[in-house]
Amino acid sequence: MGKLALAAKITHVPSMYLSELDGPAKGKRQPAIDGHLEIGRRCREAGVDTIVVFDTHWLVNAGYHINCAPHFEGLYTSNELPHFIANMTYAYDGNPELGRILADGANAHGITTMAHAATSLALEYGTLVPMRYMNADRHFKVVSVSALCTSHYLADSAKLGWAFRRAVEDHYEGTVAFFASGSLSHRFAQNGTADEYRDRMFSPFLERLDHEVIQMWEHGEWPDFCDMLPEYASKGHGEGFMHDTAMLLGALGWNHYDRGVEVVTPFFPSSGTGQINAIFPVAPMPSAIDDIGRPRAAALAGGRL
Repeated sequence: MGKLALAAKITHVPSMYLSELDGPAKGKRQPAIDGHLEIGRRCREAGVDTIVVFDTHWLVNAGYHINCAPHFEGLYTSNELPHFIANMTYAYDGNPELGRILADGANAHGITTMAHAATSLALEYGTLVPMRYMNADRHFKVVSVSALCTSHYLADSAKLGWAFRRAVEDHYEGTVAFFASGSLSHRFAQNGTADEYRDRMFSPFLERLDHEVIQMWEHGEWPDFCDMLPEYASKGHGEGFMHDTAMLLGALGWNHYDRGVEVVTPFFPSSGTGQINAIFPVAPMPSAIDDIGRPRAAALAGGRL
């Protein structure tokens, strides 16, 4: 029935918005913006009607949650970085039907998930920033999924992604894209040093770690990467504990995934963190949820299995 046509790991750094404005940051994030424009173009080419964003700026402490209101509109200022994103206008259409289908699919496989259609929940900037560049004309409907998960296992997030893909293919009459909106390593510059680290990584270790991970992705080393994801999330200060990445890989087959990624925007540092836009070619998925199991390592603080 339905189809997952495009999957990607995307940046949402707020300096992309600053890059539009007159000032010292003007134009600095144009490659990231161009990457978003290219991913949006490919979504249009693939016939995508709805973009589902796994948003690492939506914090939840229990369950998984889907913001599938019929319409989103407002004036957004980031509570985290109000000097970066201030009074940014937005207006997008949601997809309550798809939100309910995704939640039903996840709950049917034992992953407690709630769809919020009649809600005053606003979108977070992990969704708003990419939609600003991919969806300025409201061509796509938008569904946002909580991915800053404080008390969740990464394996459950992978199963959530699997269940979402199955729900789309079995019950949705349409074509979707799944985006993991979050960074690679995510150790911000220490307070007082932000300007110094605007275009630098926090440490050589994290920069080297991120480059090694990207190389694994390009070479399709998914069994090894899935096995190391909890430790990478912990030692790399993973944004949202990297639940967005687990969700995306679950939707693609987890450690059974066998494709190499296409880097659209090459790795770049931002305020100490590592960023990228990369397309994950969609491949067939395991037919049973049991194929997505917990890796062998013990649970790590901040990166639970």
